[in-house]
Amino acid sequence: MIKKLFLNDNFILILIILNAINIFIGGFDNGSRNNFILSLVDNAITILFICELLVKLNQYGKNYFISNWNKFDFILIIISIPALITFMLSVEISDLSFLLVFRVMRVFKSFRFLKFIPGIDNLIKGVNRALKASIIVLLGFVVYIFIIGIFSFYLFKESSPEYFGNPMVALYSIFKIFTIEGWFEIPEKVTLGLSTINSFFTFLFFIFVVLSGGILGLSLVNSIFVDAMVSDNNEDLEKKIDRLETKIDYLLKQQKQL
Repeated sequence: MIKKLFLNDNFILILIILNAINIFIGGFDNGSRNNFILSLVDNAITILFICELLVKLNQYGKNYFISNWNKFDFILIIISIPALITFMLSVEISDLSFLLVFRVMRVFKSFRFLKFIPGIDNLIKGVNRALKASIIVLLGFVVYIFIIGIFSFYLFKESSPEYFGNPMVALYSIFKIFTIEGWFEIPEKVTLGLSTINSFFTFLFFIFVVLSGGILGLSLVNSIFVDAMVSDNNEDLEKKIDRLETKIDYLLKQQKQL
């Protein structure tokens, strides 16, 4: 009975949903007693997940790891064990940052919900295909951001240290401009105190950045990514059309013979 329960996907889905709700509620200030109850529920669910893992390993053996979803579940359960250990041993984690990281990892258990989404396998295949098709463009885009970011750092580090004070901040500022997030705010603050001619060329530079990266660059990446995601559907339609044309040709030949 218990074995069948842990092999039942509906039961596991309920546990995953309860775990996600419990973690969400635990993020609020609920008082020490309620927080302890929530933590107790969270770790009880972790124990149930560990039992599920053991039951499935016993049931399927090495075949358990054939499925990528099972591998994913295995990793998520394993990384949640340290949080369970700290709870059972009543270890104080407020001053131990590395243990706090393990505590935070319990949130990743909610990712197990992904495998229950209808059509998720096709979606993942589409994303994987799109990433492979657009990897060169993505790498080129990253290099372009890096070049423009470093160039901007040396140009504006003195006039606008808030946005270009060091290379990392400069890269982040350029990325914001590329996403059309700070395309007008950043140039206006950079040009404060500059002469008219310097302001003109500064605005010209940022117009080029917005057009080349924010509009043309991102549009190119998005178009390639989306096209690659739907290409599998197009290929299926083309195959169906080819088969339909073959059948039509065959029927026409049969009709002529009659």
